[in-house]
Amino acid sequence: MDRELIVAVSDLTCRYAGAPRDALRAVSLEVRASEFHALLGPNGSGKTTLLRAALGLVRPLQGRAEILGRPAGDWSRRDLARVVGVVPQREENLFPQRVHETVLLGRYPHLSLFGGVRAADRAAVERALVACDAADLADRWLWTLSGGEYQRVRLARALAQEPKLLVLDEPTVSLDLRHEMELFELVRTLVDGFGLAALMITHHVNLAARFADQILILAEGRAVARGAPAAVLTRETVERVFSWPVAIEPFDGRPQMIPLRRHPS
Repeated sequence: MDRELIVAVSDLTCRYAGAPRDALRAVSLEVRASEFHALLGPNGSGKTTLLRAALGLVRPLQGRAEILGRPAGDWSRRDLARVVGVVPQREENLFPQRVHETVLLGRYPHLSLFGGVRAADRAAVERALVACDAADLADRWLWTLSGGEYQRVRLARALAQEPKLLVLDEPTVSLDLRHEMELFELVRTLVDGFGLAALMITHHVNLAARFADQILILAEGRAVARGAPAAVLTRETVERVFSWPVAIEPFDGRPQMIPLRRHPS
């Protein structure tokens, strides 16, 4: 079955002003509808730069980035927000808001300059809250939410945009085991149930292996390995990229990484 190509990055090279080396070097990536892609790699390997370049926020030195066949840099921010929902790693809550008001912010790209909130916007908010198991939180103040609840609300806000692609930058930072699992399961459900594409930066190698369809490993701005988890997460590759001895064991047909002690007692 043909799946719509959402993001296409080809031979992308990027360098920040004053930097001694490229942040990305000849990296390629394709993300299609109903696919969950995970970006792995050490700190400073170029993962966030790749996301930003794929969305047209960083101008490449070479190569190209396209969204729905159109150069990423040609999209206006408003038009892009109708296609891509972003859950950033961090954000500040400067104003007291209830959950429903926060999720409604996701509808702003669809509102006319002079029109108010329509029934279609309210319906999209309700669908997003239900899909993210956050409907019972709608009247809560943001500051009363747990970390896991807040992440579900942020994901609901992105989903209320009715995007084709969800982009998530380390969404499980500071979450405990249960909420990490819930978030990965939720993203997998949205990909399978709604036909969305998902592109996630994460340091959770094992969760990426269990939930993602495709993994791209970056190191020093270069693509080290790309493909299905079983093909990518080999002992040799993981040890080389993360500079630590590991064992790789299968679980439910997916590779799982076990970090080893360098100096066992």
